[in-house]
Amino acid sequence: MLSEQTKARFDREIAKYPADQRQSAVMACLTIIQEERGWVSPESEQEIAEHIGMPAIAVHEVTTFYNMYNQQPVGRFKVNVCTNLPCQLRDGAKALEHLCHKLGIEAGGTTADGLFTVQHGECMGACADAPVMLVNDLQMVSFMSEERIDDLVDTLKSQAR
Repeated sequence: MLSEQTKARFDREIAKYPADQRQSAVMACLTIIQEERGWVSPESEQEIAEHIGMPAIAVHEVTTFYNMYNQQPVGRFKVNVCTNLPCQLRDGAKALEHLCHKLGIEAGGTTADGLFTVQHGECMGACADAPVMLVNDLQMVSFMSEERIDDLVDTLKSQAR
């Protein structure tokens, strides 16, 4: 159930659009839910749909189209590794493999301590900096050699303490 605070945040986003285009705020509302709950559940999609006044399937289509929306719980640090062709040609697969090996998980998995989730990522628009990774959908890191990956993991672990 949406809290009054969440509804107010939704309403601030909805107010940015003409009354007949409330659905334009769907991405902002999905982001708010994800910030508050860590992921977007089917129930959350339904709540957004009801608040905005659009079909739940339309909200679900947006959730599933963009990989920035977590459709299941993820670790505190979600690391997307670009696996599109330009990054593949510059050791993107090797970077993903090294990260997964270091953390002891498969791509798409979450560490037992809940700290890390590693995912394949779509193009991040930094092909010249490959391989690239995106941490928590906010921080892009580039030129990710095995040493830089190890440093990133250590830095993130230290932030979790």
